[in-house]
Amino acid sequence: MFFRETDEDHGLTMPQILEYLQERGITAERKAIYRDVDALRSFGFDIVTLPRRPVEYALATRRFSKAELLLVADAVQSSRFLTKTQAASLMRSIKALASKYDAKALSSQVHVEGRVRTQNASVFRNVDVIQEALRARRKISFHYVKYDVHAKEQLQHGGDAYVETPVALIYSNDFYYLVVYNEKHADFAHYRVDRMRSLICLDERATSNEATRAFNAGEYLSCAFGMYHGKRQPMTLLVHERAVSGVIDRFGKGVIITPARDAGEGADGGAWARVSAPVMQSPALFGWLAQFGGLVRVEGPRELAEAYAAHLEEALAAYRDPAQAEPAPEASPSCESTQPEPTANADPGCDSEQPEPAPDADPGC
Repeated sequence: MFFRETDEDHGLTMPQILEYLQERGITAERKAIYRDVDALRSFGFDIVTLPRRPVEYALATRRFSKAELLLVADAVQSSRFLTKTQAASLMRSIKALASKYDAKALSSQVHVEGRVRTQNASVFRNVDVIQEALRARRKISFHYVKYDVHAKEQLQHGGDAYVETPVALIYSNDFYYLVVYNEKHADFAHYRVDRMRSLICLDERATSNEATRAFNAGEYLSCAFGMYHGKRQPMTLLVHERAVSGVIDRFGKGVIITPARDAGEGADGGAWARVSAPVMQSPALFGWLAQFGGLVRVEGPRELAEAYAAHLEEALAAYRDPAQAEPAPEASPSCESTQPEPTANADPGCDSEQPEPAPDADPGC
């Protein structure tokens, strides 16, 4: 009764308590209620008397505060990897942890009816199987699907099952990803958990070597833009001061950043900085760089700068009129760009699903 009917703002008077019990076939007197309340308090329940007339009794604190439940409810309602049925079931469980008054507030916090949700209801089961495989240090087997132009699921890898060593489960861009170690290529790869089918934990022992033991999920996540896998390499950027905040938001305050006095000043007199960070070359990385226009330039390695320039040229070519002569592919973005300053937390793909790299390439997925 105290848990469901009261909270720090709502209490029950003694007559209301007696009536509540009477409706459930329990006869009690006031003195017995007082003794029961004292017993509950001795067991740790924070039952208080609210300063009202008549006096009201209420459970003031509980395991999860209202703010904590709101945070969890928002995460569940905005999650893309949950189906609508799974989200609704979780919301009922979350509401059961709150008073009936707070439960109403939990239903109206986030409006995500238009949010695209996964169609795969087996995500929970897949996560359980993966966790068991990680705990038991066993390999897993699964099929992997993508969608064709008719929005039909198509098995990858020629329809054959993947047999991999699970290394880490990562939640990124609203989806669960499994990082695996592929022995054939001696490299890591990752797969979307909601696209896995027929996932089972095998009796075969997982591969254990120096690479798997030294794997760091945080470093892997910081290098993989949009959860694309690619060649890991150091990258050096020239960053205008207007874009420094956006770069730090992506790589963290621990990123190596130094003033680049040799780069001169921009058209607006702004200074430049040199930023170094490891990355995986991918279209998602190039998309992230493109949002800054001329405020961020790839200084090195040279092959990465050339690949980025080629990526931009390919994108431009798709919009050019074939009848017009193609401009010379001079690639370097101008430091005098009038590009507006990017939002501090700008990160392309944070509200849209990034296409998955082909898993047929095993570590290149």
